[in-house]
Amino acid sequence: MTGRARSGAAVALLRAAPALLFLAAVAGFGLATPRFLTAENAVNVLVQSSATAIVAAGMTFVLITAGIDLSVGSIMFLGAIAAGKLALAGGSPWLAAAVAPAVGLGFGLVNAALITRLRLMPFIVTLATLSIGRGLGLFLTQTRAMNLPGEFLRLGSSRVLGIVPLPVAMMVVVLSAAQVVLSMTPIGRQLYAVGNDPEAAKKAGIRVGRVLAFAYLASGLCASIGGLVLLGQLAAVSPSLGDRWEFEAIAAAVLGGSSLFGGKGRVLPGTLFGAVLIQAIRNGLNVVNADPYLYPVVTGVLIFLAVALDGLRHRRLALLRRPRIRPEAGRSPR
Repeated sequence: MTGRARSGAAVALLRAAPALLFLAAVAGFGLATPRFLTAENAVNVLVQSSATAIVAAGMTFVLITAGIDLSVGSIMFLGAIAAGKLALAGGSPWLAAAVAPAVGLGFGLVNAALITRLRLMPFIVTLATLSIGRGLGLFLTQTRAMNLPGEFLRLGSSRVLGIVPLPVAMMVVVLSAAQVVLSMTPIGRQLYAVGNDPEAAKKAGIRVGRVLAFAYLASGLCASIGGLVLLGQLAAVSPSLGDRWEFEAIAAAVLGGSSLFGGKGRVLPGTLFGAVLIQAIRNGLNVVNADPYLYPVVTGVLIFLAVALDGLRHRRLALLRRPRIRPEAGRSPR
């Protein structure tokens, strides 16, 4: 087998690694307890995956541009606080829920302006807004939990047409819309172009700043919607809501095929699969009564695995793209 063939096989194996991990997890937990393989538990996994998948969908937009958004957890927290305070003031749950996306878009706009206008690094900008958002949320709540009216919990447990859980329905709507934008609109194609080569995209007439701004606005919007979905399941805003969700969203997107190097990624089925994989493992640990202190360890291992697989894929693809140098006719290679 030639070196190029070996690299191609390695890339195929690396791309299949998350699916193989998912099958291994399902088989392992299924053998440990039959309850893991029940239809009821499968629905639970989808419901538990809904908030992660929605936040990771917005993260996918940013990763495609070779950027990163570390502020999504704080956006979830602040959006939930805004919705909760309005609900506790007597507003309807639906009106309260409409406030959170405005918070997400506002934070996305701040990130976009700092990155595109001041030319600051996305990592630094979103790390700063993560800290500012979390601090502002703790100030507004005085680090106290906010228990919301029962209508929120009923929204989280309601079913569309009496069949599909509302969190799953919202996940399907948001992820489908995100994938349509990526695959069927000019701005979607421009996101990939900017992620692959921003200078070439600029020479082709693409307004790179506008494309980057769109990605961070989409990330902020999805983070706020994901916070609402989580709020509907908890019916309370705790000081830890959204904490470290940025890493989970990045892991879900990268396990689903997005690249930290930009230019690659799909929301469906990729990001959805990554979110379900993470939640299936976490659900399996819960079903087999594993020590809860192991959950962060497992999440950390998944994040490391996602980054390692992406790095190996990128290197192997670079080897495949490297032009082959053939010896001139009549001259043997040295």
